[in-house]
Amino acid sequence: GFLSRLSDLLLCRWTCRHCCQKCYESSCCQSSEDEVEILGPFPAQTPPWLMASRSSDKDGDSVHTASEVPLTPRTNSPDGRRSSSDTSKSTYSLMRRISSLESRRPSSPLIDIKPIEFGVLSAKKEPIQPSVLRRTCTPDDYFRKFEPHLYSLDSSSDDVDSLTDEEILSKYQLGMLHFSTQYDLLHNHLTVRVIEARDLPPPISHDGSRQDMAHSNPYVKICLLPDQKNSKQTGVKRKTQKPVFEERYTFEIPFLEAQRRTLLLTVVDFDKFSRHCVIGKVSVPLCEVDLVKGGHWWKALIPSSQNEVELGELLLSLNYLPSAGRLNVDVIRAKQLLQTDVSQGSDPFVKIQLVHGLKLVKTKKTSFLRGTIDPFYNESFSFKVPQEELENASLVFTVFGHNMKSSNDFIGRIVIGQYSSGPSESNHWRRMLNTHRTAVEQWHSLRSRAECDRVSPASLEVT
Repeated sequence: GFLSRLSDLLLCRWTCRHCCQKCYESSCCQSSEDEVEILGPFPAQTPPWLMASRSSDKDGDSVHTASEVPLTPRTNSPDGRRSSSDTSKSTYSLMRRISSLESRRPSSPLIDIKPIEFGVLSAKKEPIQPSVLRRTCTPDDYFRKFEPHLYSLDSSSDDVDSLTDEEILSKYQLGMLHFSTQYDLLHNHLTVRVIEARDLPPPISHDGSRQDMAHSNPYVKICLLPDQKNSKQTGVKRKTQKPVFEERYTFEIPFLEAQRRTLLLTVVDFDKFSRHCVIGKVSVPLCEVDLVKGGHWWKALIPSSQNEVELGELLLSLNYLPSAGRLNVDVIRAKQLLQTDVSQGSDPFVKIQLVHGLKLVKTKKTSFLRGTIDPFYNESFSFKVPQEELENASLVFTVFGHNMKSSNDFIGRIVIGQYSSGPSESNHWRRMLNTHRTAVEQWHSLRSRAECDRVSPASLEVT
């Protein structure tokens, strides 16, 4: 290729004297209107001159370049059109540019790659087929890990919104609830009035010998989702399937925030000797109702995924003084405790027990507050725990309902320390160890006695 270009260049200069003079004066390299500029990036398809060069290599012929284009001078008229010398200059400039491009061409064969087009595949375009994946070997016990009940369509997963109240009532037979809402723009609070319920089902007894199977003891819990902690609760109506509540509750909440909430009303059956069972629920998105105008509704109860009511929460503060070897405990308050008395709510108190290893060392308790499920204690207790024994210590907090006639009613329990009853309790104990001489506060959700006994050996050592 190099010898061919050199011979063509010498042949051009010796053939045309005028062109040879122009080449020596470097005037033929000036750009002209007919000069072709090749700019990158190159198109996806191979240029014609490269295809011609590749086909000539396959046939065994000599390499033809753009310099073999016949330089036939044209006779132009003197009316501003170009002369033969200008045509020679343009042709020679094109030859030099193509020669420089050929010198950059790699020695490896060129591959014609089609561009990848993104978009909707039409009928004329063939989609790119993926490579065939290898079949993986599935172990025999792979499908045994699936739990079919998690994928089954139960009653709670049905599209209840598409059913009317009559259809829901006939399908689930859980009764209906009558309530109303009203927003006060002057005082910025939402009032929820729980009026009555009817056609409630008989209770599901966990202990048939201690419960009246003919009647329920219903009450209603009210909250604004997603905030379930600040809920409110009506009184318990004894032995009736048609309770009349007529109770009002107020939520301090801005109007725009109220429209983003969902009103959840849960009807619960009170059981003194076992866990309270959820009968059904009603949920109303407040964005779908006129809060300012207000209104009354009869809504059919639907099943709830929460079969049992939460036991409540307890706010505690822990502080350790290494120099004095004292572990200080503050029982601040509790909220939404499980109601243990049908008529008076609860008379709750908290028992604090220090367990060293698996041995009960000390027991203290707060005073009980009458007729409340949201008690404020603000009582402090101090235990003598040397620093070398702190890692083996555990604190057991048990909430009871005071009962004058019989034994106290168990409400809930948590364990903090070496044998903590959960990750929240372990986190509280770890924070206290890392910050000596500083009080550390935290809310804890109460657990059942069986749950604490299962995970904490310290819970088994106390009564």
